[in-house]
Amino acid sequence: MPHNRFHLRPGMRVGLLGGSFDPAHEGHVHLTRVALRRFALDRVIWLVSPGNPLKARGPAALDARVARAQEIMRDPRVIVSDFEAQIGTAYTAETINTLKSAYPGVRFVWLMGADNLHQFHRWQRWEDIFRAVPVGVLARPGWRQAGLNSRTARKYQHMRLPGRSSKMLADQPAPAWCFVNMPMVQISSTELRAKGIWGAEP
Repeated sequence: MPHNRFHLRPGMRVGLLGGSFDPAHEGHVHLTRVALRRFALDRVIWLVSPGNPLKARGPAALDARVARAQEIMRDPRVIVSDFEAQIGTAYTAETINTLKSAYPGVRFVWLMGADNLHQFHRWQRWEDIFRAVPVGVLARPGWRQAGLNSRTARKYQHMRLPGRSSKMLADQPAPAWCFVNMPMVQISSTELRAKGIWGAEP
């Protein structure tokens, strides 16, 4: 894999936000902009996944989801990519290992909402992910306490960085994580699909 695919330089702080983005919406945009500011990131890469192994229903076509994400996320600091499809994986641990090997010296941070923290222990090689890169967790409507009381949060409680120190997260050796609150945006991909605003059932 060529190292200039994302034009990243050693020392850069780069957030990784993975998901189906089925579809991408203003909640993703809001979370990303908060993450850029609170974690002092230079870039965020939206990793539009081929599919979610934890979901029975397949997402819309990858090209359509990437195009929608590029349309809604208009910020030069944010890169929308189908990187996981290009390297042939839908698993975060493999994605992170590939990126770390391709971009030595880049300070990657895995980003996710509190809803994903709640069920993070179900992810393949979830402990490897926490040992590979710092993790930035952002509040989601109705999920703050569930996330903070999750199996993952309890296991790594002593590795948690205070929210007031969030801008230092990218500099911490893994495992390290930080939970930050943010103004809520009441919107979800599931809601948009249910209203028929995006896609159609196969």
